[in-house]
Amino acid sequence: MKKVLIIGGGAAGILAAISAAQHGAVVTVLEKMKDIGRKILITGKGRCNITNSCDLHELVKNMPGNGAFLYSAFNAFTNQDIVDFLEHAGLPTKVERGGRVFPVSDQAKDVIRTFAKELSRLHVDVKTGQTVKKLLFENGIITGAATIDREYHADAVIIATGGASYPGTGSSGDGYRLAQAAGHTIVPLKPSLVPVEVEEEWIGELQGLSLKNVTATVMGGGKKAAEEFGEMLFTHYGLSGPIILSLSKKVSELFAATPHQEVTIEINLKPALSSETLDKRLQRDFTKFARKQLKNSLNELLPAKIIPVVIDLAIIDPDKFVHQITKEERLRLLDVLQHLTFTISQTRPVAEAIVTAGGVSTKELNSRTMESKLVTGLFFAGEVIDIDGYTGGFNLQAAFSSGYVAGKYAAQD
Repeated sequence: MKKVLIIGGGAAGILAAISAAQHGAVVTVLEKMKDIGRKILITGKGRCNITNSCDLHELVKNMPGNGAFLYSAFNAFTNQDIVDFLEHAGLPTKVERGGRVFPVSDQAKDVIRTFAKELSRLHVDVKTGQTVKKLLFENGIITGAATIDREYHADAVIIATGGASYPGTGSSGDGYRLAQAAGHTIVPLKPSLVPVEVEEEWIGELQGLSLKNVTATVMGGGKKAAEEFGEMLFTHYGLSGPIILSLSKKVSELFAATPHQEVTIEINLKPALSSETLDKRLQRDFTKFARKQLKNSLNELLPAKIIPVVIDLAIIDPDKFVHQITKEERLRLLDVLQHLTFTISQTRPVAEAIVTAGGVSTKELNSRTMESKLVTGLFFAGEVIDIDGYTGGFNLQAAFSSGYVAGKYAAQD
């Protein structure tokens, strides 16, 4: 029986261990934290967004970071496969808006508990509190890994250490160091799925406000770079929420490509309406509330918290009565409603990102097996690889699929 050593007990490492054991290997997992699956616990706001129910084409499309590399892995272990696995192990799931799959219990800890039960059933030896210091090689072939205390010998090693985001969960970039020592190229790390900071000091007035059904457009050097529709959130430092997180990778890329260019995000508060239709709506509201002050006339159109900001940006006296508003002022108001613009100063750091973009170069890995093209017997899985996706269960599926494939082929002769 082959001995397979897995470094990292997160989503990718867990599936790698389960898969390797299912395929007949003796499996040991080395996890640096005191328990496995730390990052799984915080996904989906503690509910665990296990995967997404979309088809294979959509899975790949929602992985802007080298999605095509995962095509074979997604085929080998599908989103339905992870659902079936959990259901068979006694954890019922449900599908919510946008195809997001969650445990029926809405508890991420139940997902961890289910995985732990399966690891135990398959006799996987999980050793926690173990930080790997180096890989062991002999004549260009992997032979194991060493911690501070001892050496672990194996026929195959899978690095599934995660990225460099949320270091408190154990993802502190160890895998990149190990990969480099084995001769692998590390594509520069960038935060992906991360909030952004803005220069506008008045952003604090909107702190805590959540908006639905808005469009956010990233502009780089005056040109449209990316756009998303959905929900967003204002924070004390800038912008967050699902559509901002999805756009953040493009923001990072724009800053990396041309460090000194201006990068902005325009929010269209009423994307379902054309300029002409929205103007007619404003005119109807102005007729209806003709004797009110402007600051008291927009409650049917906007959340109360954003009204003073919109009026101020349109350069209109908030105390002015609606029937006194000029056409020029109304058109300025219209422009702000469709182009609420923020200047991005920077993204939040990699440590705060949900996902790390960059990592072990996919060019140096076999996409069918996840094995290194440089070192025989060395495999990679999950976020340590240069892959990243949008929110909605795509990153966990990438970890599960790549982990499963790495485990399967590591176990085989």
